[in-house]
Amino acid sequence: MSLHTSLRDSLKEAMKAKDAAKLRTVRSIMTAVTNELVATGQTPQSELDDAGVLTVIKRLAKQRKESIIQYDAAGRADLSEPEKEELVVLEAYLPTLMSQDAIRPLAEAKKAELGIEDKSKMGMLVGSLMRDLAGQADGGDVKAVVESLF
Repeated sequence: MSLHTSLRDSLKEAMKAKDAAKLRTVRSIMTAVTNELVATGQTPQSELDDAGVLTVIKRLAKQRKESIIQYDAAGRADLSEPEKEELVVLEAYLPTLMSQDAIRPLAEAKKAELGIEDKSKMGMLVGSLMRDLAGQADGGDVKAVVESLF
């Protein structure tokens, strides 16, 4: 079963369970998926592949994280709570990301492979690691690990 179909089923389940946070979140995912289909020249009735759906969900999760930071900085817990609920639902659809501890040996190996000795080529190392770990690790974690190597 594709992720797109799974989302449609989750929408029905959330309606039946009267789970407001999950319903709101899955609806926003479905809307973003439809927008992505239209943006890529497909019809709204088409089905987006799993990689496309994951890209959309990652984008939505990033937006929620940024909103939570902004709302918390402004002291608006009333606005950050719904965002946190939605983020939990979004993360349930995302694959688990590698921890910094798991990234470190890969970063050290890539640093040795590329022969990088100084901090000036740190961007090249981060870029190379991100290509290798596409979708498996958070960019912020990769950057933090690489910075700790220098």
